[in-house]
Amino acid sequence: MTLTDPTTIDGAVPLTPWGLLRAEGAEAAQFLHGQLTQDIEHLDAGSARLAGYCSPKGRLLASFVVWRPHPETVFLACSADVLPAALKRLSMFVLRAKCKLTDAGADWRLIGVAGRSATAALGDALPSAPWQRVAHGEGSVIRLRDAAGVPRALWVQPASQPLPALPALPLAHWQWLDVASGVVQIVGATVEQFVPQMVNLELVGGVNFQKGCYPGQEVVARSQYRGTLKRRAFLCRSEQPAQAGQEVYAADDASQPAGMVANAASVDGLGHLALVELRLAALDQPLTLGAPGGPALRRVEMPYPVLEAA
Repeated sequence: MTLTDPTTIDGAVPLTPWGLLRAEGAEAAQFLHGQLTQDIEHLDAGSARLAGYCSPKGRLLASFVVWRPHPETVFLACSADVLPAALKRLSMFVLRAKCKLTDAGADWRLIGVAGRSATAALGDALPSAPWQRVAHGEGSVIRLRDAAGVPRALWVQPASQPLPALPALPLAHWQWLDVASGVVQIVGATVEQFVPQMVNLELVGGVNFQKGCYPGQEVVARSQYRGTLKRRAFLCRSEQPAQAGQEVYAADDASQPAGMVANAASVDGLGHLALVELRLAALDQPLTLGAPGGPALRRVEMPYPVLEAA
């Protein structure tokens, strides 16, 4: 299918590349509060939040969309290829906390919905602003950031229920919108590559600087307050398809990479789009993908200010 206008993207798609963790227990939110970059203890049932999970060196091991439908239940959606390691590592630190962590992917289905038909079908069940959550049947609808003028949501339903009666949305179209939204998702190829600010996590509401400690917190805080941040994420169009984890080179220095592709997607007619973490000093240089002299990359407008916060 060839598209020339992203605002025509419409329908629903099972998010098979995503996974879902569940934390249950009287101390589930308290435990996660001490592990993630986000305030989980004060997360209410009408909200969802982005959060990062960092190594002690402040490097992202995973990124999550987090919601808390009940006081003792927290869900964390992430890339499926980082879920097993994140679950294993988090479980190591539960100790005596009243919290049980499980892979909930067999019980719940994550569906990406976008466009006019989803808006019409959900009606009042579609939250009006990003990161709001509405209970819908036995599940949830979480409004995500719009992308390229297209409203989007994460629809969570029991795996036993049929898919919503919406047009089938190609997964590539959803992934293209995900990249266009400017919100980086940590995937297997980029684990431990980025401090949160390097992929703008705090600019899209994924870091709370007022909460208590968590793994890597000192590194994240130092990057924020000591003016040491020298890298950010930017949208780029490429001549060829890009892949997460690919290195990016600047014309002024072929000896070392100037950045790395965080997420990428391609749609016939809309082209090849990538979220690229870049050294700020290389922003004015011609950029290439994969190697010096490789396919050209061209920066395009981000959906939110970036340089003003650098």
